[in-house]
Amino acid sequence: MTLPLEFVRRGVAEHADATAVYFGDESLTFKEANDAANRIAAGFVAVGLKKGDHVGLIYGNSLWTIPVDFAAMKCGLVRVPLNPRLSQEEHARMLEEADVHVLVHDTATGERAAELLKGVPHGKLLGLGCGAADGKGPNLLDDRYAGAGEPNVDIRGEDPLMLIYTSGTTGKLKAVIHTHRNFGAIGDNILANLLSPGPGSVMLHAASLIHASGTFVLPYWSRGGASAVLPGFVPRDFAQAIARYHVTETNLVPTMLSMLLSTGALDSADVSSLKTIIYGASPMPRPILERGIEKFGYIFKQYYGQTEAPLAITVLDKEDHRNPDLWASCGKPSSDVELRIADEHGIPVKPGDIGEMQLRAPFAMRGYYKADALNADMWLDGGWLRTRDMARTDTQGYIYLVDRRSDMIITGGYNVYPREVEDVLLEHPAVAECAVVGAPDPKWVEAVTAFVVLRPGQSATADELQALARQHLAGYKVPKAVRFVDSVPKTAVGKPLRRGLRDQLRAEANAKQD
Repeated sequence: MTLPLEFVRRGVAEHADATAVYFGDESLTFKEANDAANRIAAGFVAVGLKKGDHVGLIYGNSLWTIPVDFAAMKCGLVRVPLNPRLSQEEHARMLEEADVHVLVHDTATGERAAELLKGVPHGKLLGLGCGAADGKGPNLLDDRYAGAGEPNVDIRGEDPLMLIYTSGTTGKLKAVIHTHRNFGAIGDNILANLLSPGPGSVMLHAASLIHASGTFVLPYWSRGGASAVLPGFVPRDFAQAIARYHVTETNLVPTMLSMLLSTGALDSADVSSLKTIIYGASPMPRPILERGIEKFGYIFKQYYGQTEAPLAITVLDKEDHRNPDLWASCGKPSSDVELRIADEHGIPVKPGDIGEMQLRAPFAMRGYYKADALNADMWLDGGWLRTRDMARTDTQGYIYLVDRRSDMIITGGYNVYPREVEDVLLEHPAVAECAVVGAPDPKWVEAVTAFVVLRPGQSATADELQALARQHLAGYKVPKAVRFVDSVPKTAVGKPLRRGLRDQLRAEANAKQD
């Protein structure tokens, strides 16, 4: 098992003078990035941080994102990334629940960081490229820390490395504990199942390095590949970056690919260097995948994973994408995963029947932080982790993700999985996005309800979409109502947030009763 610091040391030892990180017009070699990590680590030590301390990180992607992560690893600190897109209330709850008393911020997030630490006993603010917002803490990039060597800290596999919050699709943010051992296993998993980078490989990161995109950094680093980091996803900037940095691979969520294809950003872009597009986070609508393959060719690979077990639980390979019948599948289990489709007691169901995906893997989380009851519910006898995702297998062993257990609609006694309905509605040429949820209903208990976003300049009626659904689905799965909206709410990592729509419908139903 490769530990994260072994990835770091191997990369700098073998590729010291090669470029490791690109950000805008700036770049860092492997040696420079490692020196920056040691410099930041010296700053951590200087303010009294020690192994096991929890440190909140609140900033966007930058030239220094990767060195900060490495610095925390070297010091044995437990980093707690905070997505800047979340609300102050969510951030405050995360800090309290994760026992964070130290926050690292940049210029853009200094005000938020200062507000969050008001009233926190012995709280500390540390600036990244700036002085601390309270005027007390240091700039971790200060010259006084330059030239520092790697801190002498005994790092073990079982030590916690990160508390990372799930995106909140279930209505409650939960802190997932990843150790040095299982975070290293994530890197091994990527190299064994998804990609084989080397010198000259460049991964383009537009999504936040907090989440899935960031897991690719260590595998690339260890093999001499570079990370080209963007501050965020802007379609035209992303397309131009492919040529600028000679990007060979990138990781996209379906929403990003849809925006690239629909905005004209690719019209004059040189994407000839691109060899692989990895996608995950949420299912890829068939029309978007069709257009993606038409534009880029058969360079797509899908992974299925979750915060509790990143990155690749299953993989749908490039060759699999040549068979359109497999596009609805999330692939086959990765080589380092034991996977079963089972009932709530852990008893495997028959091929074709729907059950919960349950797994054993070296990259699975240790558990949720300070959540004994939830951990007891998530782990089954024999070390099997529940995913709460419902799926089925075919006779060839391909797995088809049906939906989240929590998103299932029960209407008239029948189970309806929203994704199945959404996939049909997305076949309509005028539909850009949609989300299907259950609305409270006195007759059906829940009425299937579709929220639909139309493409600019195109039109469709509720009757049309209901008729389309009726052609492909059982009658009880056809939406009882179709609502046309400007946008579908999403989580901080771009997944459709069905919970928000369910809450809206529930509030409307309660208002009618009043």
